[in-house]
Amino acid sequence: MWRFLDGGDGGVGVSDASGCSMIALLHTGAAKFPQNLVPRARQAVSSLLPAGVLKGCSSIISRKLASHGFGASMAAMSSFPPQRYHYFLVLDFEATCDKPQIHPQEIIEFPILKLNGRTMEIESTFHMYVQPVVHPQLTPFCTELTGIIQGMVDGQPSLQQVLERVDEWMAKEGLLDPSVKSIFVTCGDWDLKVMLPGQCQYLGLPVADYFKQWINLKKAYSFAMGSWPKNGLLDMNKGLNLQHIGRPHSGIDDCKNIANIMKTLAHRGFIFKQTSKPF
Repeated sequence: MWRFLDGGDGGVGVSDASGCSMIALLHTGAAKFPQNLVPRARQAVSSLLPAGVLKGCSSIISRKLASHGFGASMAAMSSFPPQRYHYFLVLDFEATCDKPQIHPQEIIEFPILKLNGRTMEIESTFHMYVQPVVHPQLTPFCTELTGIIQGMVDGQPSLQQVLERVDEWMAKEGLLDPSVKSIFVTCGDWDLKVMLPGQCQYLGLPVADYFKQWINLKKAYSFAMGSWPKNGLLDMNKGLNLQHIGRPHSGIDDCKNIANIMKTLAHRGFIFKQTSKPF
């Protein structure tokens, strides 16, 4: 039963904070409640409160959020719908290239950003350059396109060694825990459908299972915005009125742009889903 007090100045005060507490719990997801029903439950609880009371609940909600360890970032988090994954792993390879194209192409930059699925903020970064072995000398075209010079790859670990370090990083970040749901995100299908499995096959290396499902950001953007981003990140940034971060075709900068686009789409209520088909 809700109990309200007349504040004497026409305002309404809350004498029973349980309603506000429930709203706070629904915001945090701390209540034992099916995640797919949380938005409806939040709306139902809010509808029980007379006009103006929700505003008065803000301080109670803030204290309740803090008591659950969510801190100040909850103000931003509350505007996001629940995502299907705890973490998004944003990845964008750069590889050896030329005109006409060289074969086989080899990965020379291997960046991953760990994006929190609740806040859509970057929590951790993996970033290594890779020594190409089939075509160890970078072409002028490749350097001009990617900004990667010969000295950045000379003496760097091989792809096999980098993949081992990725696995160590995944373990350190808790991403190999079966209870933690994560998925890779790429700008297109090339990185994980063509480039990594193709080079691994050429070198006789296994491909870890976590690389076998991903979200193609171009498809996600087209679902959310109703248009296909023909020019990739440039079109997506333009369509969302975002400034492009860094230089195009820098793997780590491309990852930052992908993360920024994802955060913007999430703010608009978009729920990200796997787009790749099972291998």
